[in-house]
Amino acid sequence: MRDTLRAQLWPLPTLGIVLAVVAGVGLPRMDKRIQHDVPAWLRDYLFGGNADAARSVLEAIAGSLVTVTALTFSLTVLTLQLASSQFSPRLLRTFTADRYVQTTLALFLATFTYALTVLRTVRTGEDERTGFVPQVSVTVAFLLTLASVLGLVLFLSHLAREIRVETMMSRVHWAADRTIQRLLPRQEDTPPGGSAAGNHRGASPEPPPNALTLTTRTSGFLTSVDEEALLNAAAEADAILLIDRHPGSSLVTGTPMGAAWPHTSEPFTSETRARLAGAVAEAVTTGAERTDHQDIAFGLRQLTDIAAKALSPAVNDPTTAVHALSHSSALLCELAQRHLDPHLLLDDDQQVRVVLRRPDLEDLLDLAVAQPMRYGATEPAVLARIAMLLRELAWNGTPAHQPPVQSALTRLRATIDAQDFHPTERLRLTELTHLVEQALAGRWAHGPVP
Repeated sequence: MRDTLRAQLWPLPTLGIVLAVVAGVGLPRMDKRIQHDVPAWLRDYLFGGNADAARSVLEAIAGSLVTVTALTFSLTVLTLQLASSQFSPRLLRTFTADRYVQTTLALFLATFTYALTVLRTVRTGEDERTGFVPQVSVTVAFLLTLASVLGLVLFLSHLAREIRVETMMSRVHWAADRTIQRLLPRQEDTPPGGSAAGNHRGASPEPPPNALTLTTRTSGFLTSVDEEALLNAAAEADAILLIDRHPGSSLVTGTPMGAAWPHTSEPFTSETRARLAGAVAEAVTTGAERTDHQDIAFGLRQLTDIAAKALSPAVNDPTTAVHALSHSSALLCELAQRHLDPHLLLDDDQQVRVVLRRPDLEDLLDLAVAQPMRYGATEPAVLARIAMLLRELAWNGTPAHQPPVQSALTRLRATIDAQDFHPTERLRLTELTHLVEQALAGRWAHGPVP
């Protein structure tokens, strides 16, 4: 829920409106109590006009902030449309989760609401009751207006920076790297066969032929898995659970997403089967869109979308595709240093209870290079960057990662051979593929890259 709220535009502005109403009601009451006790030195800095002037100021603030807020919303929607059409629809979540945009909208709406709320307390001498000008409250409204003007300038500067594709890719890279560091331990930190904090590394159990098939009850993208709930359900039923669909996978109601089987030879009772299936269904959360909460491949998906869109005939921007591949290479090299085998959860007796599948490096590498290789097959710069990606990954990977790199290299060579390149371009690409082979053999040729 916290991750969902973080990606929405409305929570922070709504909070700002509520606080503005509270302040707009509370500060005038404070004004009434201290209006005769304000020190002389402070009175010089407070609003000094009469009731008509106070109303004019508050009405001007409220009217102008409506226009500014409408402008801000329009620019935000325009930015979202640009990001969706020119880069990737999956980047919209990045913009809506931008705290700067949310805070700016909250400031504008809070200032507007506060001015209206204070306006109702201003009374002239012609009113039935005694005239009243909330000096402190009007002064606060003036200060909020100054903050809003400054916020508008900073917002426009921020927006101009955010719509740059380089900024978008950097934000995606940062979010994906944070997810990787949070979810995947480094290979040197947790050696194979070791265990820590209820997690285990090593061979994962495989389900027997008569295992209970676990099906999903809702369609959508698998956004998160409640590991603690799964572990408790497995321990209570004395079972072993396998969830072979990882976050980011598309689930369809009624299709299998895992299996369960008894830890001992005793078969499940019908009640245990029903309870276990229900607990697993509740522990798996689906949504209408992918998120980076537990999805380690989501960042690569976004970067690949940017590269594929840049290589489309309507955009024709191979340089952006090359830059996207550079970010993908950095993420893949980081993933190569992490444990990608199934995640095993242990009970208090150090018995494996839950097996959670993860995408392996072959899947992640295919996600990063397959579409750019297909759509950029006629662009030597794109193929050259893919070759460099494979070289960098071969150098940072382990011997277990060599087969996926070798397979991608074979596909790259087939793509190069199928194109009608100039001999100079073909020679350069061929030399780059040789550098990949050298990196696979543990050698890095120093000197200028062809």
